[in-house]
Amino acid sequence: MRYLTDEELRIATRFLFLSMAIVVIQQDIQHIQKGAFKIKEPYIQLLEKMNANALSERRQLRSKMENKKLRVMLINKNDSFSSYLFISKGKEEKRNYFNPAIRKKVEEIVQEIMLNALAQEQPFAVANA
Repeated sequence: MRYLTDEELRIATRFLFLSMAIVVIQQDIQHIQKGAFKIKEPYIQLLEKMNANALSERRQLRSKMENKKLRVMLINKNDSFSSYLFISKGKEEKRNYFNPAIRKKVEEIVQEIMLNALAQEQPFAVANA
């Protein structure tokens, strides 16, 4: 049975998948820092900008969730599915997600965050030689 409104579900799922995307971005920063990249700085700067933007959005979502008394908790995870409990105003709703679908959604969010971070960057000036 469905207890969450469309808006509550949108906020809670965005929070959930954005949190996963933040973990991916932070792991990528660590991999690049420890990796054999010749020039690391541009990648790290981009990922750090992405991380900052994602953390800022998650703070806003967390605030909305607190105002709406909305929470998300992992119930169970196996090779194929992950189950989450959405709690809103004392009512509970369990939702199951296919793990490859989670991965695809997180990938889409990472791409969205990357495009936003790149759009915020100022183009560099190239001197005419």
